[in-house]
Amino acid sequence: MSDETAPGTVRPRLPRGVAMVGLATAMFLVILDNAMVNLASRAIRAGLGLTAAELTVVVGSYLVAFAGLLLLGGRLADVLGSRRMFLGGMVVYLTASLACALATSSSVLIAARIGQGAGAALVMPAALSLVLAIHPTPAERTRALGIWGAIAGFGSLIGVFLGGTLTQVLGWQSVFLAPVPFGLAGALIVWRAIPSVPGRPGKFDALGAITISVGTSGLALGMVTASDAGWGSPGTIIGIAVGLLSLAAFVAVERRSEHPLVPLHVFRRKPVITSNLVVLLLGGTLTSLFFFLPQYQQQELGMDPLTSGMTQLPIAGMIIVGSVLAPLLAKATGVARALPIGLVVLLAGFVWLVLDRTASGFSISLAGAFLLIGTGLGLGLVNATAMGVKDSAPGESGLLSGLINAAQQLGGAVGLAALAGIAIGAAGKTGDIAFTTAFIGEAALVLIALAISLVRVVRPQPAAVLS
Repeated sequence: MSDETAPGTVRPRLPRGVAMVGLATAMFLVILDNAMVNLASRAIRAGLGLTAAELTVVVGSYLVAFAGLLLLGGRLADVLGSRRMFLGGMVVYLTASLACALATSSSVLIAARIGQGAGAALVMPAALSLVLAIHPTPAERTRALGIWGAIAGFGSLIGVFLGGTLTQVLGWQSVFLAPVPFGLAGALIVWRAIPSVPGRPGKFDALGAITISVGTSGLALGMVTASDAGWGSPGTIIGIAVGLLSLAAFVAVERRSEHPLVPLHVFRRKPVITSNLVVLLLGGTLTSLFFFLPQYQQQELGMDPLTSGMTQLPIAGMIIVGSVLAPLLAKATGVARALPIGLVVLLAGFVWLVLDRTASGFSISLAGAFLLIGTGLGLGLVNATAMGVKDSAPGESGLLSGLINAAQQLGGAVGLAALAGIAIGAAGKTGDIAFTTAFIGEAALVLIALAISLVRVVRPQPAAVLS
């Protein structure tokens, strides 16, 4: 695709930078909320009397709803209009956030978290579709995605600070109330800055949405069950089997549907395949890291929520730095080579974390691992996303952005469930978590992602596709 302006361009009514602030609220909210919930996880567990496996379900239920509905959210954005879906999804998300804050039992909290995931599934692809629409050339999109990734890092930065502070001062319920004013401000900016975007005629693939949602849920819940009942238990086997069969049914449905949720022809493009596989694995790595790390810091290193949040600031700060550097690295080397460079940095950080011998508190060694992990996450996620969406054709932006987001959230849901099952199982009958096992599992996911990205370099496509 050339640097000429693509069809379907949207001209904001306010300066483009102002519009980006409103749109970036979606990414900011999702990252902020996840970061704060993870910092509050031990307080939530104590307040509601949850086991480690039940806490995993609280976190995973959001991810399952998010991942299972993201593709439908992307399709809805294309057919009904991105601006409309952004604003509607924000209403759902913020309403569910209030319900989370008022929850008095694990079942109510899980239901509200599912609502948050559904709202986020509508907001995120619509927001990224609008970002691509107001940045129509590949060069502009790469720069915009760098800003998008930096906003994610900023959300992590604020989230780890607010999560620990609010939990310690006001209680875990406050972490669900904090995103509400940000969401209201972002929705107001988008409503004022971006004109209504007409949808493209089409129908919805309800059967496809059902099969992908059941498939994602079955896999995740089956793996979570393994942490309590074991990998050979009927619940685990049935959950995983239902998940795999549903995903296979999803592929069959998409092949025959006149209006598929995911037109399978997009997977004939190697950049789309590579980017989605890498983002899938990085989603599992990122989600499980910020689930395990606060508990590791509080349980093993003796930190309180505020201290554990403050000591995670190097990770969040370097995600911002890595996201800003990612477009520069891609411009210098090409996206196909920039991606594995970022993954090498990330892998080095996890190896360092596994080998770290800090016994209590914070240390220079632990800070070094955090700096590498943050930089690698910023470089890897931005360049993987850029590879998958920067050459999207008119009408595809919602689909491809939905695929990328779905891959990250699906990876998060299934990756967290799998690693939690392994790490809780490795801890024996105590019901706690074997954190070293968890960190080794995360390093393995990054190693697989690196191998996939290197295949892309070995068999390059023409320069017009790669750069």
